[in-house]
Amino acid sequence: MKAVIPVAGIGSRLRPHTHTQPKSLVPVAGNTILGHIIDRLQNAGISDFVFIVGYLGDKIVRYVRRTYPQLKATFVVQEPREGIGHALWLAREEFRHETEGVLILLGDTIVDVDLPALIATPGSVLAVKEVKTPSMFGLVETGPGGRVSKVVEKPKIPKSNYAMVGLYKLAYPEKLAQALEWLYDTDVRTHGELQLTDALMHLIDEGEVMTTCPVDNWFDCGRKDTLLEANARLLNTAEFLEPRDYSEFPDAVIIPPVSIGRGCQISHSIIGPNVAIGDKTIIKNCILSDSIIGTYSELRSAVMHDCIVGSDASFRGMNHSLNIGDNTEIDYS
Repeated sequence: MKAVIPVAGIGSRLRPHTHTQPKSLVPVAGNTILGHIIDRLQNAGISDFVFIVGYLGDKIVRYVRRTYPQLKATFVVQEPREGIGHALWLAREEFRHETEGVLILLGDTIVDVDLPALIATPGSVLAVKEVKTPSMFGLVETGPGGRVSKVVEKPKIPKSNYAMVGLYKLAYPEKLAQALEWLYDTDVRTHGELQLTDALMHLIDEGEVMTTCPVDNWFDCGRKDTLLEANARLLNTAEFLEPRDYSEFPDAVIIPPVSIGRGCQISHSIIGPNVAIGDKTIIKNCILSDSIIGTYSELRSAVMHDCIVGSDASFRGMNHSLNIGDNTEIDYS
C-alpha cells in the first residue's frame, strides 16, 4: 500500500516558527512531526510514499532524502495551494493504479491508532475522534451498521460530533482519482477550497461503502497548544519513561520524561517534566517545564513553561541580587 502525505501548507497558526520551517518539520518529542508520521507508517509496513510539497518544500525533500534514504519517495509540488482536494488531485497519477488501496495522512497530524488493523479492515475507512467543538472540523455521520452516510466540512449546524482526524484508507484509488477529477472539473469548493471531504461525499453518493475507525489520541500539531500537548503525550510513553543516565549533566536536575538531543550543555538547571531539547543546545541557570527547545539554541537565566523556542535562538533572562525583609511579596509574573 502507498501512503500519500500532503505537507504543502504554510502553517500560519504556528508562526513565527513556520516563517523559516515547514510546519511538518517543527520538532516534537525528539523528532519532527513528519518524522513521527513516517516512523508510524514504516512500522505498519509501508515503504512507498508520495509527499505533496509546497511552502518551503525543498526543505522537506532534503529532510526525507537525508533522514529516510531507504524510502521509495515521490514528491509532487502544489502551487498554488487550493486545499487538500486540490493537492490530491495534483498527485492522483501517483496512486490511481494502486491495487491494494491508498493511505492518506495529513502532514500535521499525529494519531495513535492500530495502523496494521486499520489497513487490514475491508473497504474504505475514515479515522475519527469524538470532539467537543464539532463545527471546527470535518465531520462524519453514520447510518445502520456503522456505514458512513455523510461527510461534511465544518458545518454551521453539526449533526455529529465525530471528526475526521486526517487519516483515510481508500480501498479503490482509481475511484478516488475520478472523484478528485470530478471535484476539479466542477470546481466544487467549500470555504473557498477544493476539499477532500467533498470528493469523499461524491464517492458515497456513487455507492462506495465507507466505515469509521476511532483513534485513541489525535494531535493536530498546527497550533501551539496542541503541539505542546502532543509533545507531552509522546514523551509520556515507555521510550522516554525508562530510567536513563544523565551523569553528563552533573549539576542539573532532570525530571522525566524529557528528550535531550546530542551534544547539549546543561548546567545549574532544572529540566522537566515534558521538555524536548534539540541537539547542540546550551542551557544554563534555567528552570524549564512543558516546553520544546530547538537545536543550536542558547538559554540562560530563564524560567520557562509552555514555551516553544526555535532553532538557533538565544534568550537571556535576568539575574537578581535581593535583600528581602519580613512580610514581603515579590511577583515577577
